[in-house]
Amino acid sequence: MSRISPIVYEDAAPDIRAEHDRELQLRGRMTNMKRIMLHSPVAHRIYAEWFTLRDLLRPALPDRAIWLLSLAIAQASHADVPVTFFRRALIDSGLQPETIVPDADETVLIDFGKAIVANANAVPERLWNKLAARYDEPTLVNLVAFAGIMIATAVFTNVVEVELDPELHSYRA
Repeated sequence: MSRISPIVYEDAAPDIRAEHDRELQLRGRMTNMKRIMLHSPVAHRIYAEWFTLRDLLRPALPDRAIWLLSLAIAQASHADVPVTFFRRALIDSGLQPETIVPDADETVLIDFGKAIVANANAVPERLWNKLAARYDEPTLVNLVAFAGIMIATAVFTNVVEVELDPELHSYRA
């Protein structure tokens, strides 16, 4: 059971219901994490900027690379909800997470995700140089911001002990 209860739509304040409805209109579903986060529509909107940053990264990073980066961050953070969420994304796209062989760009992103979770103050220069050789500075800004929101999501789900959404159970490792 989560440490914070999810909102109950019928009992929620108008601003919470409006944010709930906006989220459903934008993304078509409401997860356990979002139902909990909606106690603060501002917090929900800040974390939802993950989607905005993902869209900004898409010209440089295909979905698979974004999912592998996100999965690496979630795994390094021991965050079951996002791990399972990204396993689902990979599996639903026809991939098996355990058998994926990352290409060179994906490997750099996976290593980056693991490195910043381990110690954001000590991302190896060699690794940063590989990123800088692949991506321009605006993309690097979006990449670091995206990774930061991904880490924040892992922290939130871990601290609050967000329950796994029922539709994710079959995607667990």
